[in-house]
This record gives sequence, structure tokens and C-alpha cells, in this order.
Amino acid sequence: MKRRSLLALLGIVGLVGLWLAVQALLTAHEQRQVGGQLQSTLPAQSHQVGQFAITWDGQQLTVSHVRRGAMALWSSLPGRSFLNAGQGRATVDENRGSFAVDDQRQNLCRRQSLERISARGEGLLLRGVLACERGEVDYTLTFEPVGPDQLAFEAAVADPAYNRLYLTYASSAEERFFGFGEQFSAFDLKGRRLPILVQEQGIGRGAQPVTTIVDLVAGAGGAWHTSYAPVPHYITSQLRSLFLENYEYAIFDLRRDDRVQIALFATEMRGRILNGDSPTKLIETYTSYTGRMRPLPDWINQGAVVGLQGGTARVEAIWAALQRHQVPISAFWLQDWVGQRTTSFGQQLWWNWELDRQRYPAWERLLADLGAADIRVMLYASPFLADVSDKPNHRRNLFAEAAAQGFLVRQEDGQPYLIQNTDFSAGLVDLSNPAARRWYKEVLAAEMLTAGASGWMADFGEALPFDVLLDSGATGQDYHNRYPEEWARLNRELVEDSASGDELLFFTRSGFTRSPGATTLFWLGDQLVSWDGHDGIKTAVTGLLSSGLSGFALNHSDIGGYTALSSPVLNYHRSKELLLRWMELNAFTAVFRSHEGNQPANSHQIYDDEASLAHFSRFARIYAALAPYRHELMVEAGERGLPLVRHPFIHYPDDERVYTIRYREFMLGPDFLIAPVLDEGVDRISVYLPEGDWVHLWSGQQYLAGPQGLDVEVAAPLGQPGVFYRADSPAARQFQADLQRAGLLQ
Repeated sequence: MKRRSLLALLGIVGLVGLWLAVQALLTAHEQRQVGGQLQSTLPAQSHQVGQFAITWDGQQLTVSHVRRGAMALWSSLPGRSFLNAGQGRATVDENRGSFAVDDQRQNLCRRQSLERISARGEGLLLRGVLACERGEVDYTLTFEPVGPDQLAFEAAVADPAYNRLYLTYASSAEERFFGFGEQFSAFDLKGRRLPILVQEQGIGRGAQPVTTIVDLVAGAGGAWHTSYAPVPHYITSQLRSLFLENYEYAIFDLRRDDRVQIALFATEMRGRILNGDSPTKLIETYTSYTGRMRPLPDWINQGAVVGLQGGTARVEAIWAALQRHQVPISAFWLQDWVGQRTTSFGQQLWWNWELDRQRYPAWERLLADLGAADIRVMLYASPFLADVSDKPNHRRNLFAEAAAQGFLVRQEDGQPYLIQNTDFSAGLVDLSNPAARRWYKEVLAAEMLTAGASGWMADFGEALPFDVLLDSGATGQDYHNRYPEEWARLNRELVEDSASGDELLFFTRSGFTRSPGATTLFWLGDQLVSWDGHDGIKTAVTGLLSSGLSGFALNHSDIGGYTALSSPVLNYHRSKELLLRWMELNAFTAVFRSHEGNQPANSHQIYDDEASLAHFSRFARIYAALAPYRHELMVEAGERGLPLVRHPFIHYPDDERVYTIRYREFMLGPDFLIAPVLDEGVDRISVYLPEGDWVHLWSGQQYLAGPQGLDVEVAAPLGQPGVFYRADSPAARQFQADLQRAGLLQ
């Protein structure tokens, strides 16, 4: 047996080496930017467009704002084309929500002429011609003011056969690029080529050998850029900001020091250039477009959301253990309310959204007992429906109901488009079909709200294939990035239609540009139960920090991560230390929610021993003590779009040292700086304090950081992650006093 395992391991090592070589080759041959010469005989001129000035000097086009002086918010490269086009044919391979796009470019239009600039209403119209490898095509570029700090732009070509657009503009080697929705591998994306496509984040995302193994077995290893919720939006260190309004597949190419190029799979590119003299102002302006997140109901702010599975008796037994440790509980999240099946991936749910009364007998009594203790119940749903003909106790087969009425996305032959998950397939509700939406909301209200849910995970949303047929006539490519927004909107309508809507919430993992205005809460998806920076605990921090710039104001992760793996040669099992450190991290985020993971028996749990229960209780109480401060931040999020968890860049944009922070530390509002312990076996941490007067929470030690900031090292044993607060903060001093009264601060 040992010899066979060794041979298998050697084989895997060889495959990993081959995979890495192939990836290096593919990276080396990534498509180059499209560009060429710009020709024009137009004289120098300047035009006022709202509060923006658009200047043409004979070689370069520049956009500035009256309040920013001569600073360019956007500018072309002198003498170089800023708009290009081409024709492309994409091959899109889909595998369980993961997508690979191979684009064959043809007939590129590299040379641009600018022939006319004229006023159009309150805006400005530019016209010209793009010279292509075969022929030429007319183009237009328009600018329109949208309020005082947003300049809308639209680039279009006259011939729809040219289905690729490229917008190129100036940058510098020193300019850092932040945002782009949930990005897990880096906070600063300068130097990278970033595709914007909603999809599964993958298992491993570059960590080896797990990524290669998962790719070989299931094609779901992911890459550094794969994300459930990427967004075509950024803010730079020079306080420049731009976003696209398009839903089509886009690529932001930031590899070259002196320029940015956006590639879009469409014949029209729509977007906005933003003005703001601070990150907070830019976020506020951006979220006026995306929509902002409302404050969460007060009940979830008071304690832990405990994720459990296993049925009534098991919930009651673990509840008793939590009571012994005086854990403040806001809700039990019972995702297996629909019943559970065993698959090759672990324990998974029956995707048929009705209460399984065999698994949860005496359901009404359980809800009554929990309600008497002021504890809510949260459930689980998704836009997937699976055929449950082989589930013995089902009352409804929602898949069959939806298929009979034509409510599922379809294949070309008109049959439901079945998407493989693990050992089973499922159909997606066609959210472009108004009748399907009405039916599905009625289903969720009848089955989930009637069952007593105060909240639920609205899972998935990222798997719509490109080759589906939709009721609206939209293509899969056009609707793919829109689908998670529509899934969130359906759930939001369900909440708002309910008489108790103010007390309801749901949380989503997939998203796009306007998701903040649709969902009530985000979570970061399925991290690996590891310490690594590819797919483990570190990426949870990076995801929080990046997404906060794009309006994802209320976000959190599963305590302990989700994905465990078991095999003869490779195991990822959650350790006790990882779980405890993840508790410490999440106590300073929007929601404190545990998850048993996909392999509960192979992952350490909050209830596995007395020490884990005590640690969970301690940080649930610390989380609860922050409730008044979090509420203030949630109100601010609803009014201005600012996130609860913030990268220091938001408050210290002139401090270049914070630009390099990826996961080392974060801020909770403007008053707290948190440096979680994210490495195994560590009990001391180094922390960078930006300018200000800071107090270390656990020791009371005060640190005065000057304009250059201050590096400090502090003890961080279990139970004491790095936590600092501003000495002049009344909210922080109140928090410290509350901890002292509760015996949580020695």
C-alpha cells in the first residue's frame, strides 16, 4: 500500500510539473494589446461638458475636472490610437460553473483617425474611422455629464460584425490599481491582465498540487483571477476611477507601465469616468450608480450565526453545549432543512426547496423553543433545481414543475439545460422569464418563509452557460454576468414583498456591478480550509478589502473556510488552530457565522472540545460588543456606500506604504485597525500603523505614529489578535469599557 501511494504521489508530482509548464506557456502567449497610430488634422480645442473639461491638443485627448485643476482623470497616449476594434470568435468551455475563454481574433483595426469633434446637447461627440487589416469601419465616441462628478462615455462601431472593442489610455509605473470587485489573489492589480467574468472561484486557485489534481479530476481548480463577483471598476492610487456599465465579458490589461487597455466582447462600450478628491468620495459617487446596501436587521448583530446540519436532535444537543458556554446566538443556520445526500464531494443538499420533516421532526416545536430564546432560524436556497424522483420522502419535485412549465434555461433542442455539479445535474431557473420569476418567488415564499425563515443563503448564480436559450431572447454571453444580479433581485423582491421584510435578510456569493443595490449581505464563497494565500484564510481578507472599494459594503466569510479534501495522497482538513484564528478574524467583520464545511467529520468544529467552545463564546461576545459601532457603520454604508471592513488606503490614500497591504491588516470603520493572525504557529505579529495615535487593545500600550507611519511588533497569542484603536475615538473607548465589564479584557 505504501509503495502504491508513493508511486501515485510521484505521478502527481510529474503531472503538476507538466501542468505548470503548460500554464507558463499559455501565460507567455497571452494576447498582446491592440494599438497603432492616431491620425488627425483637427486643431487644438477644449470643450466644457458639465463640470468636466475635454481637451484635444492635436495629439492627445484629455479629460479633467474643474475642481481638480490640470490633473488628468483620463487621457490617451500622445499620437497613439485610443480606440480600436476587431472581429473575434470565442470558444467558451464550461465545467461546473468554471469557464475558460479562448478568443480567436481576426481583422484587427489598429490605426485610428479622428475626423470631427462637435457638441451634442450637453455632451460631446467624436467621429472617425478605424483602419483594419481588411477594410475600415466608422466609429463614434460620446461623452455626457451625469451629475457633477460622473462623465458617461460610449464608444461604438458602425458595423456589428466588429464585435471586439479596445479602449487604451495612459497610466504610469507608479500608479496602483485597486478594486475590481472580489479579488482574492492581490489587492494591487497593476502588472496583471484581469478577465472580468463571474464564475466559480475554483479549488486551489494556484496552490499546488491541489489545483492540478482538482483540474484533472473535475476541471475546477481555478486560477489567480477566478472570482464569484468580479466587477469592471477600479480606483487608483492617483484617485482616478472608471467603470464599465456593460455586462459582456471584459479584460482589463494592466501589464504595461504606461497604459491600460480594456478589451470588451461587444460592439458598444459604455462606462463612466468618476471625479473625487478622496477614496471615500469616489466610493460614494460610484455607489450612487450601483445602489447601496441597507443596514442589516438588528437581530443578526447581537451574536453568532451557528451553521449546523443533522436534524432536530443534533441542533438541540449542540445548542445545549453552546448555552453552557454562554454563547450569544442570533440564529441557527440550518442549510440541510431540505435533506442531505452523500456525493463524491462530501455531504450535499437535495436541491429541492421544501422542508424535510424526516430530518427535522417536530420542526414547529424547535422554532418555538428557539424563538423563546430570541434565536432566529436561517435556511438555504439557490436558483438550481435537481430532479428528486429518487428522494423517498419528497412532496414536490420542483425541477419537474419548472420543466413542465418551461421555466428552466434551455438547450438548443428546447430541453432543460442540465449543469453537472458533482454526482448529479441540475437545471437553472430562467430569470429572464417573468412568469418563471413569479413562480419561483411563490415557491420560496410558500416553502421557506412559511417554514419560519428569518434569513437564508441565496447560493450560486455564477454558472449560466454561454450557449443557453433564454425566454427573453438574450444570449448566454449577454446575460451571464447579469444573472447573479437578477438572482439577488428576485430574493430582494421576496424580502420586500413580505410583511416582515425589515426583519429578513439573505446572503449571496456571486455578484456583479449592481449587486450591492440588490442583495442584503455578501459572503466570500468557498475558501479552502488552509492558511495559504491562493485559496485559504488570507484570501478571505483580500476579498473583503478589494470588494469594499466596489460597493460590497457588508461582506463576510465562513468561519474556518468551507472546502476540505480527502484522498490517499493529499488531504486538506481544517485544523483546530485555523478554526480558532478564523473566529478571531470574523469577529471584526459584518457577520460572525460558522460553517461545518463540506466534510464536517474531517474538519475541526466549534463544538468539538471545550476549548473550542470557549474560544467561540469569547469572540461571539466580542462581536456582540461591537454591535453599536457596526450599526453606525451600516447606516453609513446605506447613506454613502462605504464598507465596514476597509483597506487602510480608504483613509490614508497618501501613505504609499499601505498600497502594498494585501491581507496583513485591515480597518473596521475609521477607528479600528485589525491585524489578524493568518499563519500557523505564530504568536507575535508585526503591524504597520499609519499616522495617528493608536492604542493596543489587549495591553493598553499607546503608539504615536508620525507622518511616516510606525512599525510595531506585539504579542498575539490565541485569543488576542492584533487589535488597535484610535485614541481619540469615543466608540473605541466604549468598546474597551464594555469588554472590561464583560471580563473579556484582562
